[in-house]
Amino acid sequence: EALASALSHEKPFRRVITLDYRGRGLSQYDSNPANYALPVELADVLAVVTALDVTPAIFVGTSRGGILTMLLAAVRPTAIVGAVLNDIGPVIEPQGLMRIKSYVGKLPQPRSFEEGADILRRLFSGQFPKLDAKDWLASAHRTFKDEKGRLVPTYDVKIANTMNGVDAERRVPPLWLQFDALRAKPLMVIRGANSDLLTGETVEAMRARRKAMDVIEVPDQGHAPLLTDAATMGRISEFVHRCERS
Repeated sequence: EALASALSHEKPFRRVITLDYRGRGLSQYDSNPANYALPVELADVLAVVTALDVTPAIFVGTSRGGILTMLLAAVRPTAIVGAVLNDIGPVIEPQGLMRIKSYVGKLPQPRSFEEGADILRRLFSGQFPKLDAKDWLASAHRTFKDEKGRLVPTYDVKIANTMNGVDAERRVPPLWLQFDALRAKPLMVIRGANSDLLTGETVEAMRARRKAMDVIEVPDQGHAPLLTDAATMGRISEFVHRCERS
């Protein structure tokens, strides 16, 4: 929200579109959980950008959004002017996926947002050791919503079904072909210094294929960097300006 607001209010004013994928945020939940899948979500992204007539555009993709950005580059490269991949790359570490699997759809139900903040702090303070009480409360408001007097997750808990095949001993097939589809586009990669999903080794392998790639490592943050600090937002803004001039 902070990044979208900052980018949209720069002069000249810029249109910024943020998407809630199906089953998340304000979007409807799917009656068939099998549709919480990358091919379906990629079709959703294509439908939205076509309906809104917003391409070509600069895409900022966090985690799954970054995967969708790489997939979009492979199927519709003309839709992309530039891309920012936030803590995601062609190689996704199984230990990070296992950690995500351990909590998606399984969070305890808090009795208040303050209790929700405490739950999140206990789960994620190892990856985000510098967040304060205000930060954790803001995270709780993003993670939970009031539904008929109960706090529930801001996503369909059936999304957890998509993690059933995740196994610590089985690596996800790499996405180098999809990453290489961005070869002609300005590219920025952001990595949380504490990330267990995107390693420094993978970032170096990405840089070897894209020597002009911008790289930011955010200290004291894991998966995925919050993109709220002035330094990171400033770097993203500079990147966006360069994309617009190219």
